[in-house]
Amino acid sequence: MAPTSTPQAPFGRVLTAMVTPFTADGALDLDGAQRLAAHLVDAGNDGLVLNGTTGESPTTSDQEKEHLVKAVLEAVGDRAHIVTGVGTNDTAHSVELARRAERAGAHGLLAVTPYYSKPPQEGLHRHFTAIADATGLPVMLYDIPGRSGVPIETETLVRLGEHPRIVANKDAKGDLAAAGWALSRSGLAWYSGDDMLNLPLLSIGAVGFVSVVSHIVTPELRALLDAYTGGDVAKAAEIHQRLLPVYTGMFRTQGVITAKSALALRGLPAGPLRLPLVELTGEQADQLRKDLAAGGVHL
Repeated sequence: MAPTSTPQAPFGRVLTAMVTPFTADGALDLDGAQRLAAHLVDAGNDGLVLNGTTGESPTTSDQEKEHLVKAVLEAVGDRAHIVTGVGTNDTAHSVELARRAERAGAHGLLAVTPYYSKPPQEGLHRHFTAIADATGLPVMLYDIPGRSGVPIETETLVRLGEHPRIVANKDAKGDLAAAGWALSRSGLAWYSGDDMLNLPLLSIGAVGFVSVVSHIVTPELRALLDAYTGGDVAKAAEIHQRLLPVYTGMFRTQGVITAKSALALRGLPAGPLRLPLVELTGEQADQLRKDLAAGGVHL
């Protein structure tokens, strides 16, 4: 049974975009995924996003994605919303991934803007609508033009918000003015997809975070959220400022790389990366430790 959701926060409020653990030989580590998922939920996440960019989705097979969803659901599916990425730059493939996710038992879908092919806004509307029409699951859009090459424009978000199963947007656009207009007009639940903007996005109406740094600072992000929603804005700002070195350090290079390194330093399941991603150099690992320590995280 899925955890209780609300229209205001349909997928929970603090979600980790979870890495996909691999074994030493590069195979999918389902036992490690279950242990990591349990750790993250115990730390305060009420949702997990699997098979996203941070889950190395470009290098995992459709079958691996399905197996991962089933394993994590078995471990924590009664305690956290399990959302799985189905976004590709091939609408038919995304529709098939959505149907497989529904059969696997996922609670929701994350659909990123089609990347590289740079479709026009009408193409984005039809793409996301096709995914939402394919299953009975709620959909979170993922707007990240820095990677996809194309923003989901405000008018498109408003149109997509009319679909009964498109209920949220993960915002990594980095444009607070556009976010303000879009969340006020679309009716979509707004999630920060850019850790540095977690607090600023809360201030204009976001309901929560889909975070990478939450692999190591979930309690702090939960405290920030609780302080803000409880009316203690000064405390929320204090936590935000304390976490600035963590935000910076975790994104000096690709976030999957640093997240897996930090998890490994804590003795948590992570494993190697699949090419084209590569491990941190010794110098980069030392810098990550310094950045995290400056933010109060000692590995």
